[in-house]
Amino acid sequence: MEDVKYKARFVYAEDYGTGYFKYGPITLGEVPRIMPSRGLLLRDLPESMKLLVPRDVLSRGVVVGDEVSKYLSSLRDAIRNLKYPLHDGIVRREDEDAWRVIREMTRFTIAQFHSEAAKQGDYKGFLVVAALSALAPDYMKERFVELHGDVNRELGGNAVRAVTVIDQPFAVAIAEKAVTCIVIEAGHGNTQVVPISYGPIRDGIVALNRGGAEANAITREVLKDAGYGDLARDDYVVEVVKREAGLIPRDLDEAIRRARSEPDKFTVAIKVNPLVTIELKEYSWMRFLIGEILFNPNHEIFRSYTQQGRLTIEDVTVGDMVFHGEMSLSDAVVNSVRRTPVEIQDKVLSNVILSGGSFNWKPPPEGLRDIAVTSPEKVKIMMSKLSPELAERINVKLVNDPQFSVWKGSIVYGYALPLNVKWNERTKEGWYFLT
Repeated sequence: MEDVKYKARFVYAEDYGTGYFKYGPITLGEVPRIMPSRGLLLRDLPESMKLLVPRDVLSRGVVVGDEVSKYLSSLRDAIRNLKYPLHDGIVRREDEDAWRVIREMTRFTIAQFHSEAAKQGDYKGFLVVAALSALAPDYMKERFVELHGDVNRELGGNAVRAVTVIDQPFAVAIAEKAVTCIVIEAGHGNTQVVPISYGPIRDGIVALNRGGAEANAITREVLKDAGYGDLARDDYVVEVVKREAGLIPRDLDEAIRRARSEPDKFTVAIKVNPLVTIELKEYSWMRFLIGEILFNPNHEIFRSYTQQGRLTIEDVTVGDMVFHGEMSLSDAVVNSVRRTPVEIQDKVLSNVILSGGSFNWKPPPEGLRDIAVTSPEKVKIMMSKLSPELAERINVKLVNDPQFSVWKGSIVYGYALPLNVKWNERTKEGWYFLT
């Protein structure tokens, strides 16, 4: 009973996403805190600036969170020193700059809650669940345990009581109470297709080298083609236009044909702020490129962008894992299912769960629902084109909070995992106690 009461206050989850880091204790309820998964390495500081930077910041040599924007305009070679350590979900063993940023992200965020929690008499440190990509190799899991030990020592030795690691798709399955399923987790940098039966089936994992970043990239090109090249350089503008203009087509060719023949019906005006409004008008057909690229980048229009060097969609090999660039999402699902035991394939297909911010699109507007669809509808349509029989078997749903499902599942996992289950070096499961 004492453990249950302790967990109800001090379980703490971290979702190390490719684009955003979601974090915080169980007491936050349904919504974690969030910040970009990036850090700025304080190299080449002018001597005058060193006088203004706090000594502890100088000693760490890296800033994260809101502090990044404070230094960006003043630091020479800022872009070179801006590090996105989790671009494809895997941190290379030798990439010490990436590990410095991750360590500081972890320290900076735990510190936000530690001092208040320490006022409670029975507090012995947070029980931390770190959610990593299902593709993360064992050395990454070991390093994350170690860096939490470093953070704990820096914060006084009682900030982290114990730490464990969970795969992001498995956390989604836990949040959805799904025992046997496929989780498709689409983040900013990649998409993980992971079959699950009481745990991830690792032989069935398929990785796609695209996510929200590719939707941003094609949005940037849309803005350039529509005459907004100056605004296309602004990441905030690109993100706003992507979310407000992007539509997932039922069929890309038909959507383009309709939008070109009836541009007034598909036009959109996006008010970025009181001074900036973007109108696509005759370029309204390009809205469907933004929604299509995650699902199937094989269309000749995307190839025209890649051939011009304006867009990159390619296979990448990291360790022994291939991240497929152009493989369609439906082919990825089929390839994943075929690698699972035959007796569970029907069960896995009957529960396909979509999670991650890259699936989180607004519903199609009134008047366009015959041509634009939601993410679950798109997956089912793509599967039906592969096989009508598959379409009858498959059931696809989007989680209620695509951006926060991993964090919520990690909280549930931390609450349910008994404290007497100690860290197993072989399976990389259980609690690793630091205090």
